[in-house]
Amino acid sequence: MSRIIVIGGGAAGMMAAVAAAEKGNQVLLFEKNEKLGKKVYITGKGRCNLTNACDMESLFGNVVTNGKFLYSAFYGFDNQAAIRFFEGAGCRTKIERGERVFPVSDHSSDVIAALHRQLNRLGVDIRLNTSVKTLVTREERVIGVVTQDGETELAEAVIVSTGGLSYPVTGSTGDGHRMAEEKGHSIKPCYPSLVPLVIKEDWCKELQGLSLKNVTVALCQNGKKVFYEGFGEMLFTHFGVSGPLILSASSYYTGRKSKENTSLYLDLKPALSAEQLDKRVLRDFEENKNKQFKNSLAALFPAKLIPVIIRLSGIDGEKKIHEITKEERLRFVHLIKHIDMTVTGTREFQEAIITKGGISVKEVNPSTMESKLVKGLYFAGEILDVDALTGGFNLQVAWSTGYLAGSSAANT
Repeated sequence: MSRIIVIGGGAAGMMAAVAAAEKGNQVLLFEKNEKLGKKVYITGKGRCNLTNACDMESLFGNVVTNGKFLYSAFYGFDNQAAIRFFEGAGCRTKIERGERVFPVSDHSSDVIAALHRQLNRLGVDIRLNTSVKTLVTREERVIGVVTQDGETELAEAVIVSTGGLSYPVTGSTGDGHRMAEEKGHSIKPCYPSLVPLVIKEDWCKELQGLSLKNVTVALCQNGKKVFYEGFGEMLFTHFGVSGPLILSASSYYTGRKSKENTSLYLDLKPALSAEQLDKRVLRDFEENKNKQFKNSLAALFPAKLIPVIIRLSGIDGEKKIHEITKEERLRFVHLIKHIDMTVTGTREFQEAIITKGGISVKEVNPSTMESKLVKGLYFAGEILDVDALTGGFNLQVAWSTGYLAGSSAANT
């Protein structure tokens, strides 16, 4: 029997502790907070989108950074294994739109309770309100940890799963990155990801609270090649834009070396080509030919959007429809499919769902999650330079890497 220490009681840490204890090892789980799974508790607005029931190709396709690194982790404990695990631990699940998996109860606390039951069943020693200060190594092998109280706890293997930097209120404050760096690991620059975008144009603030469904957004730099395009739902805020579509777009924006001159193009009617939309506008104009422009747009846009659209179109709102020229109409059609916004940055880590960046995966064995620099030292979850899109994919990364790290550490 080996003694295994897990640092961090989030999604990856709890799963790592379960996997290590299942092999009959003595497992000690340190968590700096007063309870386990503090970040899991708030995911999915408290509902916890715990995985995605898609096929393996889609699973890999939704990983933005270092998907190939996850090959062994995903195939060793995939999304179906995660669903079976939670069902078997007493947390019934359901599948919603986009193959997203939630607990039937819609309560994230049921996901945490399921993990807690397994940890207790397996006799994992859980130490709450306990921070780990440093890793103890001897001859390039980890032999234990030192807690904030100065206590040394020895172990044959240590799994670091302290998360990234997002939602620091949950305890993700970069402790694991610091500990890994002290032992020679490289940390890829960290950025907030799955995070709202800040927009330069003032008219965005006028639309605060407006939600748009079934729209397309595209990101491009210097007016050149589009580096992200997506379809879905977005929301205007007092600082810019948010919502599922924008959070996904942010994953492709935050890691770019240069972010200057980034434009976000919004297509309000992606189901129609420019020609089809022009025919639709012509039809609307014909029906409203004696009305003022400002009073003829209710069938095309939500009421809150109309004053902004009129201003951006450059057409006088008082103008009668039959007075609008062909050039003005075509410019108006183009605007509907190409509303241009200037991205000036993102919101901070406090509002980011995940962290982009972290421990370089080149220094971690993808088959085991063990450090290539320090024997017996393993990493799991968001601490690694791996990130995915919304929809349950980041939690699946946590379950898969946690399970692999725990199983591998048990064989150390």
